[in-house]
Amino acid sequence: MPDLQIHQFSCLSDNFGVLIHDPGSGMTASIDAPEEAAVERALQETGWSLSHILVTHYHGDHTQGIAGLKQTHGATVIGPVGEADKIPTLDQTVSDGDSFQFGGFKVDVIATPGHTLGQVNFHLPEAAVAFTGDTLFALGCGRVFEGSHAMMWQSLDTLRSRLPDETAIYCGHEYTLANGRFALTVDPDNVALQARMTEIEALREAGKPTLPTTMAKERATNPFLRPEDPAIQAILGMTGAAPEAVFSEIRRRKDSI
Repeated sequence: MPDLQIHQFSCLSDNFGVLIHDPGSGMTASIDAPEEAAVERALQETGWSLSHILVTHYHGDHTQGIAGLKQTHGATVIGPVGEADKIPTLDQTVSDGDSFQFGGFKVDVIATPGHTLGQVNFHLPEAAVAFTGDTLFALGCGRVFEGSHAMMWQSLDTLRSRLPDETAIYCGHEYTLANGRFALTVDPDNVALQARMTEIEALREAGKPTLPTTMAKERATNPFLRPEDPAIQAILGMTGAAPEAVFSEIRRRKDSI
């Protein structure tokens, strides 16, 4: 099977757009559509023809380009059943545990409520890649706008459990530097995190993206995935506390910045 081709690009102020292309079938999908013009430029740069738009959640900075792109390209729009009333352009709805074919690749749907109640992630196991929208960020996680902290922790724990270490993670925003600076406040002695921050600072100074990341990196350095860690618990004064409670405190501290 040919390799899945992936093209990541910046759009809006701090969003990432992503095109995925299956050479075998010629299919191309946009992961969300933050900005119509930016997606069109990416299509021109790659020479790919848009066939699908895969939507993680309804927020405008992920969906505002859909209507124009659908009209221009006739793309099939697939997104979360729980947000169908908020994404009127959907042609097909999916929910947790569903799978569908994108050319030669299986796409598994993983629901991760918290940021929004209907948020979904798209995992292509044969390509070892996942698109996590605004749930899991590099060194961070999304704000809990609609769900509860308990719900968001369960969603992150699901991703942590389901996605293998080698999985490349593409998320919706370039937040990594700020996330890393916060991470150091709750996990200051983590040598892997310190080394990663050096790399991230160099990438940003060079104007390069910090994504994709991998699940292995996130498991080792993302405090939102590591509430059981004794060092983090000690810093928070929560030694022995339940992971859900520790996660909630980390999220609360991040929200207060």
